[in-house]
Amino acid sequence: LGHRDAEQDAVEARLPGPGGVLALDDVEGAAIELAGRLAELVDRLGGALRALRGPLTAEGWAIAIAEAAAMLTDASGREAWQHVELGRLLDEIVDEAGGGATPLSLPEVRALLAGRLAGSATRANFRTGHLTICTMLPMRSVPHRVVCLLGLDDDVFPRASARDGDDLMLADPHVGERDPRREDRQLLLDALMAAGERLIVTYTGRDERSNEPRPPAVPIGELLDAVELTVRPAEDGRPVRERVVVRHPLQPFDSRAFAAGALQDDRVWSFDPVALDGARALRGERRPPPPFLAGPLPPADTRLVELDALVAFAGRPVRAFLRRRLGIAVAGEDDEIDDALPVELDGLQRWAVGQRVLDEVLRGVPLDEALAAEQARGSLPPGALARAVVDGVRPIVELLAACAGEARSEGGDPAPVDVRLDLPAGRLLSGTVPGVHGDVVLAVAYSKVDPRHRLAAWVRWLALTAAQPERPFAAVTIGRAREGARNAAVTIVRLPPHPGGPDERGAFALDRLAELLDLHDRGMREPLPLGCRTSAAYARATMAGRDAVKAAARQWESAFRFTGEDQAPEHELALGGRRRFEELLEAPPRDDEHGDGWAADEASRFGRLARRLWAGPLAWEEFDDR
Repeated sequence: LGHRDAEQDAVEARLPGPGGVLALDDVEGAAIELAGRLAELVDRLGGALRALRGPLTAEGWAIAIAEAAAMLTDASGREAWQHVELGRLLDEIVDEAGGGATPLSLPEVRALLAGRLAGSATRANFRTGHLTICTMLPMRSVPHRVVCLLGLDDDVFPRASARDGDDLMLADPHVGERDPRREDRQLLLDALMAAGERLIVTYTGRDERSNEPRPPAVPIGELLDAVELTVRPAEDGRPVRERVVVRHPLQPFDSRAFAAGALQDDRVWSFDPVALDGARALRGERRPPPPFLAGPLPPADTRLVELDALVAFAGRPVRAFLRRRLGIAVAGEDDEIDDALPVELDGLQRWAVGQRVLDEVLRGVPLDEALAAEQARGSLPPGALARAVVDGVRPIVELLAACAGEARSEGGDPAPVDVRLDLPAGRLLSGTVPGVHGDVVLAVAYSKVDPRHRLAAWVRWLALTAAQPERPFAAVTIGRAREGARNAAVTIVRLPPHPGGPDERGAFALDRLAELLDLHDRGMREPLPLGCRTSAAYARATMAGRDAVKAAARQWESAFRFTGEDQAPEHELALGGRRRFEELLEAPPRDDEHGDGWAADEASRFGRLARRLWAGPLAWEEFDDR
């Protein structure tokens, strides 16, 4: 390997490895042990499955099962008896076989072991003063204050005798033979006599799908008949059966559970506040949710502002507040790992594939090799099913890479640039701007160019210009065609250098950063009524003289096959659910949101915040749709 340079080694390391499988890179040291344990588990599982495939003799099955249990299970200490018991059971099977050489198939061995490995009744700790859960077995009629019998449905109680064609005793029954139905009746009587103060019996009274009434089990019906014959009727004339039978609603938010006397006597049955809110909403008694915060929080310590944090805030102000100030991770950020075989990719999965392929191509990997590596990764559908994905990704990646090549030729080789900028009032802006090619800040993404990409480029461009005003920095953002760009495949957004001298460039960048930091400080005290795409549409329509409310509502409110910003988890949490755009416009500006830099003609707080956030980018951006 000595004759190859580091770049060539890095490229070849990403190519498919042995067996057409892509090796996983960037594994942390702490995860190596976990990966080794997983590999050992997979190897042991494979060995056990091969050994248990059969057919084998009884002795062969016993050896295979014992070895599989030893490899896959660990019972130490008090649980070590389980291995001993399994060995004893397998030895009994071998002894019963008498050393026979007749091969047994897997279903035959499963049937042979089913009864021997079935769970057996365990001892119950009665009379401890605590809740005791046990099965209904003879000799368990120990007195208790309250006895609860759960699930005595008509189709499961009493137990039905399974008629086996090989059971000759069923053809000629005699007195004294076991009858499960009679035993269950006796167990019910024992439980009834063991109840000291109260007996509670539950059964399914209505069909879960059709809501049709279902009769109780026959012994429970006979018990209710006995109650009616022996208990004196109430003074109000209600039948005795209605006094002892409580018909629970299927849903916990049923209004009857919160109405006094609707289910039992004069009491309210449920005490769940969440279900109570659901019952009120079901009846139309929807109450306005309480505010997320009673008022703005005290100012946060923002003497050190991280550049990445400022970029994240500009793209998602509410999420940044929840994460950085309150330490709350909104729902949906930690998705479960999808371990299914990809057959048809959705939009997000196609984007992930395209972004990885684009990143590899921008690093110098040939497109065909990048696609082959993606196939080896296992993210593409198998075989010919991957052709449609590859045919869709290839031309877009080629076009994006070509546009990136043009922008690179203007700026030279890429290198990250550190930013350490002293701000007024003793504050410091610190961070690193990646993808700087000479004096060009380049960002290339497989996704459509949206307002978040544009704000990220705007913040980084301002930080570089303010930190090094002697360099005429420009910013270029490349991605798939933006929304509304007809007959275009790629959108290029350019922020040209400031035409003034170093002093003018530095002053301009510092003024714009001061406006962003002011919004950031406000957004770290409370969730701002501000969405990135919505605010961009509002500010752009206002500047163009169009209907700004209509344009913003189109981005905020969800519609068929379109997920607006009203469904963002952070917005639903902070705003108390989904809100229409008109509701965002109801909040008036704060007392300190007036003066220089604020749009005085805006009557809503949203409008002033949106105009302040987007005034700079909209005045400086240049769009090129190809």
